[in-house]
Amino acid sequence: MKITVVCVGKIKERFFADALKEYEKRLSRYCKLSIVELQDEKTPDGASAALEEQIRRKEGERILKALPEGAYSIALAIQGKQLSSEELAETIEKLGVNGTSHIVFIIGGSLGLSKEVLSRAEYFLSFSKMTFPHQLMRVILLEQIYRAYRINSGEPYHK
Repeated sequence: MKITVVCVGKIKERFFADALKEYEKRLSRYCKLSIVELQDEKTPDGASAALEEQIRRKEGERILKALPEGAYSIALAIQGKQLSSEELAETIEKLGVNGTSHIVFIIGGSLGLSKEVLSRAEYFLSFSKMTFPHQLMRVILLEQIYRAYRINSGEPYHK
């Protein structure tokens, strides 16, 4: 299976970059992983709702252009479905069994995802009702994908 993570913003902190490298290495035995980093738009303090919508739209256009053709799209969004690790593993396994060979996970910028990106997604996944920095969310996502592959392979994992 091929897994692509399309995300807005660069990783600036070394500790996040190190964690991502570790999970990329661990995942390499289970799937072909690629991460597509897109430029984020600077959001001034006190930005109006209209400006925030414009920023989401610009980032959304970049995301839509980066989505691989034919991939199953999963948007990370607060309004998405919350799954246990076992349920995420089952979801990934079912997609593969049903013929999906490429899954793309979409992580928006600090303002979230545009309506256009949300309408393109086939599934909405939420890790919590809380808001997380998108850099941290990338690490959490890769850890959960890794955990899902371990579960599906019948290998031990920390519960």
